[in-house]
This record gives sequence, structure tokens and C-alpha cells, in this order.
Amino acid sequence: MEQYDYIIFGGGSSGCVMASRLSEDPGVKVLLIESGRRDSSQWIHIPATFFKVVEKGVDVVPYVGEKSDLVNGRESVVLQGHVIGGGCSVNAMLYVRGQAEDYDGWAQDGNRGWSFGDVLPAFRDLENNMEIADEFHGSDGELHVSETGFHHPLSRAFIRAAQQTGIPYNADFNGANQEGVGFYQTTTHDGRRWSSAAAFLRKAEGRKNLRIMTETRVARITFDGTRATGVELENGTKIGAAGEVVLCAGAIETPRLMQLSGIGNAEELGAHGICTVANLPGVGENFQHHLEANVQAYTKDPISFYKQDKGIRAAWHMAQYQLFKTGLLTSNVVESGGFVDVSGAGIPDVQFHVIPFLVGWVDSPPIEAHGMSINPCFLRTRSRGSVKLRSANAKDKALFDAGSFKDPEDLEVLLRGTKKAIEIYRAPEMQKLVKGFAKPGPEKVDDDDALRDWIRSTCKTVFHPCGTAKMGPDSDKMSVVGTELRVKGVQGLRVADASIMPRLVSGNTNAPTMMIAERAARFITGKETLSA
Repeated sequence: MEQYDYIIFGGGSSGCVMASRLSEDPGVKVLLIESGRRDSSQWIHIPATFFKVVEKGVDVVPYVGEKSDLVNGRESVVLQGHVIGGGCSVNAMLYVRGQAEDYDGWAQDGNRGWSFGDVLPAFRDLENNMEIADEFHGSDGELHVSETGFHHPLSRAFIRAAQQTGIPYNADFNGANQEGVGFYQTTTHDGRRWSSAAAFLRKAEGRKNLRIMTETRVARITFDGTRATGVELENGTKIGAAGEVVLCAGAIETPRLMQLSGIGNAEELGAHGICTVANLPGVGENFQHHLEANVQAYTKDPISFYKQDKGIRAAWHMAQYQLFKTGLLTSNVVESGGFVDVSGAGIPDVQFHVIPFLVGWVDSPPIEAHGMSINPCFLRTRSRGSVKLRSANAKDKALFDAGSFKDPEDLEVLLRGTKKAIEIYRAPEMQKLVKGFAKPGPEKVDDDDALRDWIRSTCKTVFHPCGTAKMGPDSDKMSVVGTELRVKGVQGLRVADASIMPRLVSGNTNAPTMMIAERAARFITGKETLSA
């Protein structure tokens, strides 16, 4: 049996950081296992073409939740990266950390060492910001953060129109104050996507002590008593870990693998004939994600991204990109947006993602016309879902309940965000460019009950699942990991991805997930400790 010191399962945003950090010590052997393929597709690395990656469906995997009457009988579909770099290779590249209050809330819940002041140094150490150097930003890290080289007129119009409705301008969503509208900073560099794989794994993958296995699925973690000893692959191969197994597979796959391996609710595991290694009823519970509405309007002139990827236009954009690394293909598409308090919460509770075309979804094909989309999403969901096993068969997908709108206040927050998007469309700067509502139709935009029904019928996830192996003190019986991210009740096993978030952060989860992995690596190597 092959032996390593560390086995990392999941080659996404967190796994790439973890593999890079652990393999810095030439005296240890590290294995990174990823179920997807290498990030070799050219469409991954050109910022504006990530929609092609999603459309092709090779480097993403859809997790389909159970149908729910709370979303008018629809399934919740969460796309996750299925490729080296994970979500960081297929997302819109937004660099957002969330609010200081998010992390301070974690600490107040008993997670000592996870306040904003505690996590900020890790964020700064990872970051190489090309524009900003201050107490909130780093300039020496491997993760390049920059302004994109292209700003669409519709993205600019949104920012001006939003200010006309009373929302302030904000040049830095990761500074002292999150509230406002502006252009997002992105994980891009020299006109290319700067994924976790590009930032961390590229420099590490040539090391002799690091092995990377792609297109490989893990069936379960192996144990000797309560100590993790390695993993068993779906083909039956067993690989040993003398030190630790580190789970970086995301908030759906990580709890699924834990339960397959005997870590979870003992009663539920027994019903599947799985012997319990550690009775942790919180595994797979506490699922949270961001939901958004998709408010669309037609433009008066053919100025959107519609059909810019077809024919002579596509050839021109590609030539400009290949020759000069400029133009439309350097756009991350979701260029502008912002954070707004629509409920009097005192801090923003809605985020806007603005897309300069009429975007569709799996159960709603895009409208074939020029237009734009303003997508409000609620930031701090009150609803909770779950990720459980269908069976003891490792090849079966998880039994996934997104829990959307289980708390009715989530719907009300999204309603208020939708109404704010409608108000922005009606502002003078936007009225210069748009001519009418596409979704919802003009007959619904001033009817709250109609808007609620439309939201339930059309809302979609923003691909930020978290919380299913949450961090918490021993007094929290539903917590799964402690503050140094060790799985409770066992030895030699940690979780280092978005699963550990006790509560969803107020923004995109890619940067926080890399921060979690960075801190986990420091705990493993002894560079940082939170133990009493």
C-alpha cells in the first residue's frame, strides 16, 4: 500500500492552497486527489469564457436537491467545480471576503481565534493586490487581485443609476465598509484568470514530494479504531496517511464522504448498514447557500454581450485578446454590483451581481435578445438544509435538501432586494439604456404577491454552499470540527473547506475558503495554534 504523510481530498480552492503549503516541507510526502480533470481547457483561463465552461458541463458537476413546494415544486441545482482549481477555475472571479461582523459572529459563537482580527492576517498574507495597499490588503501573496481590463457600459450605468437611488459608491468592498456599489476586484492577472491552481498549485506541482491524482474518486476514509489511516478509492485501492487526511471537497462532497466513512448521525448511519466511527449528528446538517432573483430588462440598442461569442464578433474578440490581452474577453462578465441594507439591519443584507446580458438557468433558457440582468441575493440566510446519504454505495449522489425559504424572512429579504433592483432600473441613468422589463414582466413589478410567487418560481443558487461540517465549541452538540478544524471524536482527520463555516459569510465564498485552508495548513504544520 502506498504511504503518504498527508492525503488531501479535493483539488479546488482550498485543496490547492493546502497541497502547496504542506509540500513546502521536502521531508513530507503529500498526495492531492481530485475527482475532476486537469484545468487544461483554454476556456477556464480566459476570464469572459467561463460561461462556456459551465455550458459544456465537463468541469462542473450539478448537485440536484429535492423538489420543494417552497420554491414552487422546483429542484435546487448547485453547480460545483469538478476540475483542478474547483470553483476557482469556473467562477466569475469575484474577490469578496464578507463583512467583519461575519467572522466576529463566529468568534462570539464560541470559535475563539476566528474573529475578523484573527483571520485578516491570513487574508492579507494570501493576497497580492495590484491596486490597494493598506491595513486591509496584502501585496506580497500568491493570489493576484486586480481590476479587470474591461468595463461594459451597462455595468457603468448600473453604478450610476444605483447612486441615484441613494446607494453610495464604494471603491473597495473589502475595506473598512462593505456597503455601496462599484466594480468588483477579481482574481485575475495580466488578462487571465488567477485561480487557486494558478496561484498555489502551479509552483508546487513540480515538487518531488507532491503527487496529484486527477479523475480519481474516494469511496471512504479508512480507520484503525478512531484514527484515520488513509483512504480507499472507488476502485478498491487503499492509500495510507501516516499523518493526516484533510477534506477539501466542499460542503456537499465532504459531509457525504464523512458519512460513508462512519462519521455522522449514528442512527442514520446504522439505517444504511454503516458502522459508526464517531457519532456526530451535525455532519450534513446546517447547509446554507445564497439564493438570488434574476431581474432583467431589455436594452434599447444592441449593446449587451448577446451573440458576442458568435461568428466574426467572436473571432475579433479572440484576436484582440490573444494579441494584446485587452478587450471584452478580459472581462469577468459580473463586473459590477454592490451591497445594500434593504431591511434596516445596520449592515448590508443583499448583494447585487450585474450581468450585461439576459442570463438563463437550467429550468429557464435565456431570452434571445439584448438586455441585462441585475441579480439581488440575500446574504445571511436563516434557512437551513441538509446533505445526507441515499445509501451506503459510494457511487450514489447525496440526498440533498437545500432548505430554501424554510424561514419565510429569507423570501422577504429577497423581495426587498428585487424591489430595489426594479428601482435601479427606473433611475434616470438606466432609463437612458433600457426599454422595459423582461423578467419579471411589467405586470408583476409593482405587485408584491406576484413578485413573491415569481421569486419562488425562478430563484437560483449563487453556488456558495457551506456549513455542513460546522466549526463550534464542544457545548454545541451539532458542531463537527473544533477551532483548529480537527474532526471531533477521531484523530488524524481535518476539514479545510467551506463546510466548516458556522454561518455563511456576507459575500462570495471563494476568498474565505482559501483563507480557511491557509489557516488549516498553519495548524497542521504548527505555524499557528489556538489550543489552550
